[in-house]
Amino acid sequence: MDFLETLAARSADYAANEFDPTLTIIPSTKTMIVGCVDPRVDPMDILKLERGEAVVIRNVGGRINPALLETLTILRTVSKAAGQELGAGWNLIVLHHTNCGIVGCYHHAPDMLAAYMGVPSEDLDALAITDPYASVAVDVSALRSNPHIPGSFTVVGLVYDVATGKIETVVPAGPLRPD
Repeated sequence: MDFLETLAARSADYAANEFDPTLTIIPSTKTMIVGCVDPRVDPMDILKLERGEAVVIRNVGGRINPALLETLTILRTVSKAAGQELGAGWNLIVLHHTNCGIVGCYHHAPDMLAAYMGVPSEDLDALAITDPYASVAVDVSALRSNPHIPGSFTVVGLVYDVATGKIETVVPAGPLRPD
């Protein structure tokens, strides 16, 4: 059996034994997580999330870039249509990690990375691409300066260490912006 057949069998088992039709489009913990696509850093695993607890948005590096900001804007509309305004009582987690592959883009394809991040190539260094501890603070700052994201979100910046499995809080939880 090839892997696609394995996935089909797993999906059938899930539908028969684990599917929960009571889950809603609004996460039960009112939490959104922005993380990296790296399979070593799946928030469902490292944060021991249950199905339906959080919205998980993954991109290269878990970075706040124009596409991510557009996704957050769309999610705000989706949430509002579902009867739940984003903002007060919601958590926004920015999760970066050590040994991230985005560093390879920085060294080998900086122009491509700059386009992805929505900045001129000469501004890449200001985004701390090679340092996840600094980059998570840069990204939380970018969220704080964006007027289209509700200031009443609670935001936190975390770094996951792929060598130890531990998470470190770099930006402590607090309001995105003071009201």
